[in-house]
Amino acid sequence: MNYLEHIGKYFMMLREVFKRPQKWKIFRETLFREIEDLGLKSLGIIMFISFFIGGVVAIQTALNVDSPFIPKYLIGFATKRTMILEFGPTFTSIILAGKVGSYIASSMGTMRVTEQIDALEVMGINSLSYLVLPKLIATLLFYPFLVLIAMLLGIIGGWVAGNLTGLFYTVDYINGIQLDFNPYYIKYALIKTVIFAFVIATIPAYHGYYVKGGSLEVGRASTQAVVWTSVVIILLNYFLTQMLLG
Repeated sequence: MNYLEHIGKYFMMLREVFKRPQKWKIFRETLFREIEDLGLKSLGIIMFISFFIGGVVAIQTALNVDSPFIPKYLIGFATKRTMILEFGPTFTSIILAGKVGSYIASSMGTMRVTEQIDALEVMGINSLSYLVLPKLIATLLFYPFLVLIAMLLGIIGGWVAGNLTGLFYTVDYINGIQLDFNPYYIKYALIKTVIFAFVIATIPAYHGYYVKGGSLEVGRASTQAVVWTSVVIILLNYFLTQMLLG
């Protein structure tokens, strides 16, 4: 029953997020700040992880297809499919759920326990719209861009790994990348990314906004936000894959 209560409060929170938005000038300034905090500051870790994951995928594929009867271009093909279909949208979102989700939950939880949110309400400001809506718009706009970078750097990382290890040739890798390219897979990845971005922005905001207690409870809320955001992303990934690719 407790879960149903949280689900109901979550959707009631979403209804308030889109009501009575702030003046455009204030909203624009807040939006740009959130894009920097939630997007630009996550760019480095996403680029680093994507590059080396692509290299690992390419190396492991090369080691497992070490047979004269299996064409080498399958290495590039497998790396491309892995980065576009799963690592790009799903695992990048889980990484962001840990980094960004904890930041959103802890920052909003701190505002709650220090009564800053109460002060906004006293001034007649819709605190949910003021605090959550810029975060939501920032993630929806910027995270597809992050995922595209993750896909590209993963494929490049696989190519670099092949050159460094000598496990396969560049021409075979490029042929594998070009083999059976379907633009719909990019669209599929971006659709998942937008949905995951919505989850990353709203679930941690819920946990932070409704926290009660002190600093210890803020830490617990931050942990719960990361856990539940990751769980929801994994479940949505299953259903979206069935609907979009099944």
